[in-house]
Amino acid sequence: MQILEYDTVVVGSGLAGLAAAFHSSKFGHVAIVTKSELDTSNSYYAQGGIAAAIGSGDSPELHMQDTLSAGRGLCDEDAVRIMVTEGKERVLELIEMGMEFDKKDDQFVLGLEGAHSKRRILHAGGDATGKKLTCFILQKVKEQKNIIPFEYTAAVQLLKDNNRITGIQALDFRTGKNLVIKSKAVILATGGLSRIYSRSTNPHTATGDGIALAVEAGARVADIEFIQFHPSALYIPGKEAYLISEAVRGEGAWLLNHAGKRFMKDIHPMAELAPRDVVAYHIFKQIRDSENKHIWLSLKHLDAEKIKSRFGNIYFHLKNLGFDMVNDLLPVSPAAHYSVGGIKTNLNAETNIKGLFCCGEAASTGVMGANRLASNSLLECLVFGKRASEKAARLNWPAEFSHQITPVITQPRNENIFLQYQHEIASQMMDNLGIVRDKKGLEEAREVFRVISSRFKDFQNDYNLLKIKNSATICSMIATGALTREESRGGHIRTDFPNEDPRWAVHIVQQKDQKINLVEVRREKNDG
Repeated sequence: MQILEYDTVVVGSGLAGLAAAFHSSKFGHVAIVTKSELDTSNSYYAQGGIAAAIGSGDSPELHMQDTLSAGRGLCDEDAVRIMVTEGKERVLELIEMGMEFDKKDDQFVLGLEGAHSKRRILHAGGDATGKKLTCFILQKVKEQKNIIPFEYTAAVQLLKDNNRITGIQALDFRTGKNLVIKSKAVILATGGLSRIYSRSTNPHTATGDGIALAVEAGARVADIEFIQFHPSALYIPGKEAYLISEAVRGEGAWLLNHAGKRFMKDIHPMAELAPRDVVAYHIFKQIRDSENKHIWLSLKHLDAEKIKSRFGNIYFHLKNLGFDMVNDLLPVSPAAHYSVGGIKTNLNAETNIKGLFCCGEAASTGVMGANRLASNSLLECLVFGKRASEKAARLNWPAEFSHQITPVITQPRNENIFLQYQHEIASQMMDNLGIVRDKKGLEEAREVFRVISSRFKDFQNDYNLLKIKNSATICSMIATGALTREESRGGHIRTDFPNEDPRWAVHIVQQKDQKINLVEVRREKNDG
């Protein structure tokens, strides 16, 4: 077992992790640990853009109001204000550093997406913003000689003494060796968990591993019952869901039911650009009522050449799948896309465990509420990745390191066991914790997760079996939060409690071996 020392360990290589590593490198030596390659993440595949109030007639205040509205009363207002104000600064810094966002006639092309009142979405390469932005920051990371990457390496345990972090244990998939990385701070930027659903837009690495590690170490988790389903993912039987960016609807695409009717016009004044939870729910209802597996996305009425130019990557990907984006009706249905809640942090991205930070989709910083506003996620990564790095740099080294570490191994014979249970968990999540839920289904799912978790609780040292336990633990927490929240709000809809209830305008906070805690949402005082 190899023992290493770094000032900061960043786990995850999406935009949040890369931003955190880049800023941390100003203060010391940084290890960045990722279980695949550095450029594999939700951030990399993001087709949408990054929201920033840089246009004329726009302001951080308006951006904040849109975020609060989409968040359905569960956004912590101080956190949102930090994101929209510092977020604008971070985006302008990126531009100063050389990041090229799309322009026309020397002006930034600002897009419109669901629940935004202004055009404020910056794109790069049309529909390749995530790739362009992640690669830009990744290049900056590679230029820093004091950042050392550990690819194909999974963090398997957070190490701590007296409720403070002392490092991580990790497994190198290529060599089978265990690493112990001693550190004064660990920044978790491990992304979301939507791959625990059988239909998801996420890469296969997005299974909530980092959240499970934090839970095991005693970190608090907030609002994890809220899962955002992307409304317009391509539906092909037996094939992976392919996300068709919300920006496509922002440019005027219509959602049609099987009768050819544009149904969202009768439901919300913003029609196809209503908040994602509203659009996804009503697509779900159309599918359920028609007994079909999808509805249609239509761009037939739009300028074909403009669409091909604006969404070149999507156009060619669909072409390879046999669809003409501008002339065909595209079959779409919702798919699990974004985990709105996560590891609870303060305004500096620090958890209740000293030295453990979290940023990006794995975190619950308070900015997302019950339903993420489109294109706020990349902005949150930049803002809180920087804040985490700056606070981590002010910590002192642990006085001593006295862990007895048991190596984690991978036994190939257990891979099929993992796949079997992962399929069972994913089916339960899709059936009982999808867009709509009820008490009976939630209790059934939670019992399944409890049984699986208890069955594998003693298999801490085999990676595949540990992953089963971690998935079951996270899914059980989602089910517990959903059972506790007896209302419908944002990305959590219960048929047995169909209305929003002001008594539930609180964060549901869970912690291992502790009772559920209800925490008030932080509101800004209005002196007027």
